[in-house]
Amino acid sequence: MAKSQIIAGIEIGSSKIVTLIAQTEEEPVSLHTKVNVVGVSSVESKGIKKGQIVDIDEAVEATIASVERAERMAGYNLDRAYIAIGGAHIDSQNSHGVVAVSDPDKEVSETDVDRVIEAASAVSMPSSREVIHVIPREFIVDGESGVKVPLGMSGVRLEVHTHLVTASSAAIKNLQKAVNEVGVDIEGFVFSGIAAARSVLTKTEKELGCVLIDVGGGMTSIVAYIDGALSYSGVIPIGSKNVTNDLAIGLRVSLDNAEKIKVLLSNEKMAQKGKKLPGESDQMDLSKLGVDVGRKVSRKTLTEGIIRPRLNEIFSMVRLQLEKEKINTRIPSGAVITGGGAQIVGALDSAKRMLALPVRIGTPKGVGGLIDDVMEPSFASAVGLLLYAADQEPHTSGVGSISKRFKMPSGGLASKLFSSLKDLLP
Repeated sequence: MAKSQIIAGIEIGSSKIVTLIAQTEEEPVSLHTKVNVVGVSSVESKGIKKGQIVDIDEAVEATIASVERAERMAGYNLDRAYIAIGGAHIDSQNSHGVVAVSDPDKEVSETDVDRVIEAASAVSMPSSREVIHVIPREFIVDGESGVKVPLGMSGVRLEVHTHLVTASSAAIKNLQKAVNEVGVDIEGFVFSGIAAARSVLTKTEKELGCVLIDVGGGMTSIVAYIDGALSYSGVIPIGSKNVTNDLAIGLRVSLDNAEKIKVLLSNEKMAQKGKKLPGESDQMDLSKLGVDVGRKVSRKTLTEGIIRPRLNEIFSMVRLQLEKEKINTRIPSGAVITGGGAQIVGALDSAKRMLALPVRIGTPKGVGGLIDDVMEPSFASAVGLLLYAADQEPHTSGVGSISKRFKMPSGGLASKLFSSLKDLLP
């Protein structure tokens, strides 16, 4: 008999707060878990700037509105959820751990895997930072590298290369407080870039080497995979809201009107090519949007004179970061751009030009149900949260202390890691 569970994800972003509620059904004849979305809500963000809470009361108010709408749609009272976390405070590093295999028969056990991951996690860092992800990249058994699952293998020496993602303790506590005020227990924090990658990237892209660029409202998350393993995570504190600001300044209109203009340009036919329709004038009458600038405006001026320079800056910063980490020559699959910023007019062309890589726009996949509203790049992180939650088997019933989610538990870690990271480790 299929076992159903309710899972949920909340993304508290700079431009919107998204709550998704889904039902999972594990088919007895399949190893895959089916995720059906039953509740969707997206409300305008308040009290959030560049991915971090700047006004906790406003953030709580907006989050309550988002959660309640999703609850009404799903007909379910939400009590726990996975939370997306992002912001310029996110950092990452790669670590290495070594232990001796403890089994007298020299066979790698779960305990050995626990111990070697704990050894790799024991890195020096300021007290103001917390580890939110410890992701094995590869195991090495007696010098044999490239091992994905070492359980049961024979050897005397076990090594692991891991990828650690860290975040500011203060940012975590603020986010934790805001969510708890809503009355929702936190199952765990997930870096928004990793969540987006979970819903957008294919196993082939990860195996060949690729970079995911999630262009959000106030920040751009970068996640790079090399040889199927997560190798770099980072955030650039600039996003699609900067494009809106540029339009507001250039046209001398309000931010709300600038956002309307940006959306109009991005939704037009052939917008990604930045071309006008056959027989259509280059001049735009913005009064149809209720925007009065006292004149008609050139579409080309907006797309090439205002929007393109900012997009070029964003992707140039991404390229510089990849070059700094020496990743740019190790991602033959190229780049995948997602997030709301990927839908801005000219984003695809700008990414190709600045990164000098093959680029595609990533749309989330892997869920069913009420998906008409969420199968868009802007919902990549939120959908990824659901898929990440579905990977956690067996599903835990509540969380006693959030700090336990950030530190390595003493028992059963290996099986949880391998089940939850099955899409990160092909």
